[in-house]
Amino acid sequence: MTKLQLNKNSGLLSPDFIFGVATSSFQIEGDRNGRATCIWDTFCRQNDRIKDASNGDSACEHVKYWRQDVEIIASLGVDAYRLSIAWGRVMNADGSVNQAGLNFYSRLIDALLERGIKTHVTLYHWDLPQFEEDQGGWLNRDTAYRFADYAEVVVGALGNKVESYSTINEPFCSAYLSYEAGIHAPGPYPVSHDSGNRRKNGRQAAHHLLLAHALALPRMRKLAPASEHGIVLNFSPCHAASDSMADRTAAETAHAYHNLWYLQPLLQGRYPELLKQLSDNEQPDIEDGDLELMQQPLDFLGVNYYTRTTFRETPDGWFKDVPAQGDNLTTMGWEVYPQGLTEILTQLKKTYPTLPPVYITENGVAYDDVVCHNKINDDNRIDFFQQHLNAVEDCINAGIDIKGYYIWSLMDNFEWAEGYTQRFGIVHIDFDSGQRRLKESAKAWQQFLHSRPMIKVPAESC
Repeated sequence: MTKLQLNKNSGLLSPDFIFGVATSSFQIEGDRNGRATCIWDTFCRQNDRIKDASNGDSACEHVKYWRQDVEIIASLGVDAYRLSIAWGRVMNADGSVNQAGLNFYSRLIDALLERGIKTHVTLYHWDLPQFEEDQGGWLNRDTAYRFADYAEVVVGALGNKVESYSTINEPFCSAYLSYEAGIHAPGPYPVSHDSGNRRKNGRQAAHHLLLAHALALPRMRKLAPASEHGIVLNFSPCHAASDSMADRTAAETAHAYHNLWYLQPLLQGRYPELLKQLSDNEQPDIEDGDLELMQQPLDFLGVNYYTRTTFRETPDGWFKDVPAQGDNLTTMGWEVYPQGLTEILTQLKKTYPTLPPVYITENGVAYDDVVCHNKINDDNRIDFFQQHLNAVEDCINAGIDIKGYYIWSLMDNFEWAEGYTQRFGIVHIDFDSGQRRLKESAKAWQQFLHSRPMIKVPAESC
């Protein structure tokens, strides 16, 4: 078995550095009857939306097997578990609390704490209740206020026993992939085919997602003052398809549109200059005080990283991504590009010297995993993790404050529009029987985490 290893003086071996595993509610929980319908339930039932025509009704049946899953997490030797709360499992359409759903998460977190495992709770990982979508979803400003109410319920119940809270996971995906590109739930909106309308939808959803974060954060701090509070953004370095000025400009525009659009309002209270280049019917509606409110103090920034993206200029002067090519691709068609993590974080730190401390909240890879004699040999996944741990090390050496690294994902799961065709887990799931099997990558993490030679911090001299 391939091993994971770090230099004995690595900053990742500091006693304060957190290693964890991550999941999200809709992707693993199952128990469809225990929560309200969400936009992904509706999306899955539309024709040609999910690659294998599947849905999340059962997924990994985590609600059924959660005790077993906690034991697996504990066996890995990780410091923390990042999970998300299903809004529709906690809140009813009339605004009342589903106490049974809230109790599920409370019991789960208590069981983790009993085993010395910290929890990082994400309040929104894409599974908007359908009753909110029926009122306009993230295109409706009121959704941001209802999210803040929901956040208050959850944090009020879980409080300081949660180590850290994230408001929103990857608003880029919930805005661009969902309301603009239409390839994620709730899917294409019933507007004309004019690109400006689709762009308007994406920018408006993004604005309301960031507003939701800003409205919720002060309430969360008040209810859990000992916890850390932040947000999770996904980043990808944007490369030009050629050395032409047109393609370089396209890559810069994509960087502003896909990366900076979500970070700059949080750190500087303003959108990128690209906002001014959008036509009036493409720009979001922004009320006075919104951007100032978004500039809330952040205890941390969660960063999800998977690959780089390459862009070329389109005939109308915009940008379009170019699919990755070559042999070094995952089953998602993504290039394995670990140096991109160092590239994007050092770039962001240079642009925003006040960049908060960072957790790498997701990093992982999908490959074709084969069960042979009850064993899943995924050395290619172990190599992926090793390369990205080295990239995190490079970031730390470059002066970026990185506090932890979370593996995506604890287990194979429902991979959104890809259905069950992609396996990101270090734990293999048999979706028919529910059987869990540790892949060789999980065993490599076990060996590494249980044998960490923790760096001793010298005591201050008297």
